[in-house]
Amino acid sequence: TGGYAVALAASMEHIYQGKSGETFFSASDIGWVVGHSYIVYGPLLAGMSTIIYEGLPIRPDAAIWWSLVEKYKVSVMFSAPTAIRVLKKQDPDCLKRHDLSSLRHLFLAGEPLDEPTAKWIGDAIGKPIIDNYWQTETGWPILSLARGIDASQQTKLGSPGIPMLGYDVKLLSEQTGEELTAPNQKGVLTIEGPLPPGCMQTVWGDDQRFVNTYWKSFGDRLIYNTFDWAIKDEDGYYFILGRTDDVINVAGHRLGTREIEEAISRHPAVTEVAVVGVADNLKGQVAKAFVVTNGAAQLDSDDARHQLEADIMRTVDQQLGAVARPAQVLFVSALPKTRSGKLLRRVVQAVCEGRDAGDLTTIEDPNALKQLQEVVSAAHC
Repeated sequence: TGGYAVALAASMEHIYQGKSGETFFSASDIGWVVGHSYIVYGPLLAGMSTIIYEGLPIRPDAAIWWSLVEKYKVSVMFSAPTAIRVLKKQDPDCLKRHDLSSLRHLFLAGEPLDEPTAKWIGDAIGKPIIDNYWQTETGWPILSLARGIDASQQTKLGSPGIPMLGYDVKLLSEQTGEELTAPNQKGVLTIEGPLPPGCMQTVWGDDQRFVNTYWKSFGDRLIYNTFDWAIKDEDGYYFILGRTDDVINVAGHRLGTREIEEAISRHPAVTEVAVVGVADNLKGQVAKAFVVTNGAAQLDSDDARHQLEADIMRTVDQQLGAVARPAQVLFVSALPKTRSGKLLRRVVQAVCEGRDAGDLTTIEDPNALKQLQEVVSAAHC
């Protein structure tokens, strides 16, 4: 408990820069680790007021978050990229309806933050957008900017930043386990042990599972595996590419679903996208993309949908090459997510492969699943 408090107090001061007497607003599900870390304990340890908010960012309208910022003079806000993508589909006037002068910066975490989304919300509210990368297992950021220590640290769109105090981060080759020191090499993001305060110490009731799952990927070395792909640029900034198990093997080419999603999200008509690998008798797997558009795209005819699909595929070609081009791009009005905004990838993949989607008790909108099933059926996936 003491170690957890030390980690949270340090991150509130050095990363989130919350000050005693101010108000912190974490728009997250209290049941997730962010709920513990940054709705309850972190802000209170820093002497801040904290807002407990249960609901969607678009009810009663898409200005609800910003009305809370104005009402309670929020100085630091924390949310997830998925929620911001939801806002992109709403009336843009909702972003200008309330006084946000108290807000110093917006932090986003929970999944990779693509550059278009970060730029859109930063321009819309006129505040710095600061990415941060961590896991339930660590309880506080592994990568971010510590502007409370060095105010000169600058954001790079698409990057959560640099290692935070206590984390000895290394990129390792998945094949050899060797450290990748040259810039822009793709490797597995790992942390040299021991982990700093605040991180998990075991799996409840199963110490051996903790060791086997997180510490045995690279032989007998004391290396914690995050199971995320990343690259590091020449300035030491990391870019997260997705989970190591979110890899599609298309005719011998290993493609990260996150990389394809990042490329598709650059198309101006796209607000949300999910790419999954689907079993294929010929190629082993193929990529299928499910896209939510921003409303500007005309999808009222087959010709219009095929035209937009072709445009999106060209965007992928330009970014990653033809080998990464999805086999299909299908259009839906919503993606299946949990109530806290996490994309249910396993559900999307199961629907595409005609399998049972499993436990759906956490799904936020059952209609999104129903529409996905109808679209897949109509497309003969």
